[in-house]
Amino acid sequence: MTAPSLDNAAICLQSLKDTDTDRYLASLLSPPEKRRALVALYAYNAELARVRDSVHEPLPGEVRLQYWRDLLEGTEHGSTQANPLAAELQVAIRDYRLPVPPLTAMSEARIFDLYDDPMESVTAFEGYAGETASTLIQMASLVLDADAAAGAADIAGHAGVAQAIAGALLLLPTHRTRGQVYVPGEILAATGLDREAFLADGDRDRVAAALQAFAGLGLDHLSRALPPGKRIPETLMPAYLTAALARGVLKRVARNGASALDPGLRPPQWRRQLTMTMALWRRSI
Repeated sequence: MTAPSLDNAAICLQSLKDTDTDRYLASLLSPPEKRRALVALYAYNAELARVRDSVHEPLPGEVRLQYWRDLLEGTEHGSTQANPLAAELQVAIRDYRLPVPPLTAMSEARIFDLYDDPMESVTAFEGYAGETASTLIQMASLVLDADAAAGAADIAGHAGVAQAIAGALLLLPTHRTRGQVYVPGEILAATGLDREAFLADGDRDRVAAALQAFAGLGLDHLSRALPPGKRIPETLMPAYLTAALARGVLKRVARNGASALDPGLRPPQWRRQLTMTMALWRRSI
């Protein structure tokens, strides 16, 4: 396999450590010979996820996301080697024969993050999560064990939705400040809310009920990902380590939806690291 610049690899690893601590820790718990490609995938995901934080208007954000789609589809934007992440990502794609369309779809899906449009339905959210979190799990699985990954697509799909819901709950205070709503409109309507009422501070009980239902949806996807008694294939387990962090968040919000309205929902780093380590041993999320 091609050996990219050690400097590029080190830069990507540091970038991942700075932008996504959980996946950085997950990469350290992965097989050393697979780590560089996993870091490239995770750093790519982190780059897409933080575009909204890097721009003041949607259009520059769309330009950034389009850069990655053009790069992956072969449109030149200067020397790839000038961008360490681009160089590492292309080597990972080549060495592990990763399909490009799902990676470009990850960028396309992130356009939603740039605007304040409502998430209309559960199906819409599941589609968004499938093209972001689920795809990342599946791409990491292909790096770890392509043969096993082919039989675990359903696990990756459901686990990714659960992880995306947990992530949306963790970011809820930030999203509300921006006017973003990731809770599907169907869930809001079922609790007597719309986008404006959800963002207002007037009816905390209804908002809490909507968040409990949203967390319940995530727990349902976790149960569908891995029914009782079933384990994730050992070779693929590193791809699911951050998904293992979703259960604690979802259960807490399912018990008390209001807990997601205030900062402090995310467990401390030592507990997250312990959860991932235990998940690796148990082969379960």
